[in-house]
Amino acid sequence: MNIKTEIKNNVLFVYLEGEIDHHTSVEIKEIVDRLYASNRLTHILFDFEDVTFMDSSGVGLLIGRYRNAMIGGGKVALIKVKPEIDKLMNLSGIYKLMKKYEDEQNAVANL
Repeated sequence: MNIKTEIKNNVLFVYLEGEIDHHTSVEIKEIVDRLYASNRLTHILFDFEDVTFMDSSGVGLLIGRYRNAMIGGGKVALIKVKPEIDKLMNLSGIYKLMKKYEDEQNAVANL
């Protein structure tokens, strides 16, 4: 799993590459939580373009970040979700908590 992050306009952008499973979700959580808290950010945007696999640990990761963002009055958004991962997101009900967008521009405009 490769993780790249960027902070722009009070939004933490998280670019993920590879598999999100039990092991990698812990690493993602630690990085995202540290950056989110230390920079006092409001919103988080996860880019799934290069994610090749995700299991229920990834769903738990997203729900935890959603809770953190909600406490601070923020939102979490997802972009570029592939069809095979989109199916898991739909089944889990994640889209009731956070929205998905086709690109960064639309996501940021709606945060």
